[in-house]
Amino acid sequence: MTSAYPSRRCLLAAGGALLGSTFVPSLARAADAWQPVALPQARQRELASTTTGQRYRIFTSVPDVPAPAAGHPVLYALDGNASFPMLAQMARTAARRGKATGQAAPVIVGIGYVTDDDYHPARGRDYTPPTAGAPATEGGADRFLDFIEQELKPLVRSLAPIDPRRQALYGHSYGGLCALHALFTRPAMFHTYIAASPSIWYGERAVLTGLAGFDRRAGALAVKPSVLLSAGELEQPSGVGAAPGSREAIAAQRRMIDEARELSVKLAAMNGAVSRADFMLFARENHGSAAFPAMARGMEFFLKNISSP
Repeated sequence: MTSAYPSRRCLLAAGGALLGSTFVPSLARAADAWQPVALPQARQRELASTTTGQRYRIFTSVPDVPAPAAGHPVLYALDGNASFPMLAQMARTAARRGKATGQAAPVIVGIGYVTDDDYHPARGRDYTPPTAGAPATEGGADRFLDFIEQELKPLVRSLAPIDPRRQALYGHSYGGLCALHALFTRPAMFHTYIAASPSIWYGERAVLTGLAGFDRRAGALAVKPSVLLSAGELEQPSGVGAAPGSREAIAAQRRMIDEARELSVKLAAMNGAVSRADFMLFARENHGSAAFPAMARGMEFFLKNISSP
């Protein structure tokens, strides 16, 4: 993956230039000039989905170490334009420390959009569950998950040996909402679900309707899914004294911390439905900044769960 800088064809002629009869050294040698930045082991391509009608930018990082006998674990990350670089670097670190930790380095798959921005408006459709009366720009999570299962996963399997039993889905905010919708409605789709600051409030908490029958669907699986929910300490203000309709009042009503914590408790109490359900609260983090520790702790949660398949 290259930086946002445009490709440099030629900035200066090497060696220098003649002005009249005076030789003027070039302002910078090629090695001293600014160069595009590439992330090691990272590749990207565009993929037009026949399921959603959306064109995606897919980022991948495959470990440069031999695959385990069962194949590499895989972590799929939503909002890939923003999340992929950090997760790819974490995976490279895991690969270097594999002998010491006993943890298998995962393939990282970032699911992004064809844009130079970190986020794209189409995520509002792809990451939200269907709700009554939702506009066409929302409620497309089921089609998006079909795209991952039917179109993207086969493509990833062509890149490297993959262990289908050890796959994770990471999402933040609306992405965390999508991860929960996938967990409740398709618990066998992934091994681990990492829902960071999930927007449980969306659509009058419509995602929670997926809990009906979840214990039965997940309980029938030979391998039960694990789930990590998290939130930032600053995501849920008290709302005391806040003006109605203000940002603080809305944030208080959404109960980002309480909703995620209460859901983790409810899931953990479903004996036989999940193998593990944890909640983490990140001190001094707001909704945006909480994504960074959530990725680090989410990667750790996934790798520890899969260290002994």
